[in-house]
Amino acid sequence: MEILIKNQESIEQPVREEEIEFINSHINLSDDYAFQVETGSAFNISSIKADKVTALINYKRMNDHRFVNKVLEATNQRLEKNGTYICCVETMDFRKNRILNKYNPIIAYPFFAADFLTKRVVPKVPGLKQLYFALTKGLNRVISLPETLGRIASCGFKIVEMKQIGSITWFVLKKTHEPHYNMEATYGPIIKLKRVAKGGKLISVYKMRTMHPYSEYIQEKVYEENNLKKGGKLESDYRITNWGKVMRKLWLDELPMLANVLKGEIKLVGVRPLSQHYFSLYPKELQKLRTEFTPGLIPPFYVDLPETFDEILESERMYLESYKKHPIRTDISYFFKSMFNILIKGARSS
Repeated sequence: MEILIKNQESIEQPVREEEIEFINSHINLSDDYAFQVETGSAFNISSIKADKVTALINYKRMNDHRFVNKVLEATNQRLEKNGTYICCVETMDFRKNRILNKYNPIIAYPFFAADFLTKRVVPKVPGLKQLYFALTKGLNRVISLPETLGRIASCGFKIVEMKQIGSITWFVLKKTHEPHYNMEATYGPIIKLKRVAKGGKLISVYKMRTMHPYSEYIQEKVYEENNLKKGGKLESDYRITNWGKVMRKLWLDELPMLANVLKGEIKLVGVRPLSQHYFSLYPKELQKLRTEFTPGLIPPFYVDLPETFDEILESERMYLESYKKHPIRTDISYFFKSMFNILIKGARSS
């Protein structure tokens, strides 16, 4: 059974001197309540026999955890409040570089394509997840940095430090809250996102995936790091995949929202339903005004084409005040003006 490590020599994967120095800079390994493990099993984490655990180092890469979140959740539960967890992963970009640098280009690119397809794409296609586990046993998975950050946040940890050593990314994490235990995390090609709608009610909005899995958990982190750019979008949003950027330009990501229109949760024209974090950035009076009405698929953005966040707020306020007085006339007017700007002027929201 994979469990406690007594010394560095018993670790399967050799640990570099730089990695040991990094760990020692954050944890006193001689502390009776600091434990070292090399395991991808949540059961092994839960089985640590100790009165308390203030620090835990796991030398097994997240790539080799059959159930990544289960290991993170078990670690969270085993640690004391504000406890430290040090873990590591080989992210998708560094994995690609390692493969391309290791082999001749004639071999490297087909090998990387097969590796990506088998261990990144297949697990996300409905009905093929079982095939993925049968082929890989859940080991050596391909995982992106945004997905890793999202999983960490969803399981109740805050990043204290992140360091790249060779092809491995090391994290120092602090337990800050209980895990979300989200069984509906956004992982497949069609996703459901929680959005604030009429009456402040949370609804599930359908969209095509354009971001890495678990990206919803790091929206606040991206905002704090980069703030907003022109048009009210997050600046340097590394959560968006390359394919996602193409889908957004073609508006393919919006098509599933028509299901929300048919369900009556949103209407064709209106202010967009927002994530809880983005909604929290709005002034209280505009929050209240927004929740008085059913949100929409085509926002007033495409009529006024605002460039700053304040201009977006004013654009939405003008629409809502107009809709309050003349709902049908306002939506008809905004619909045709939006279509003109989109089809003739090529207006885009990002």
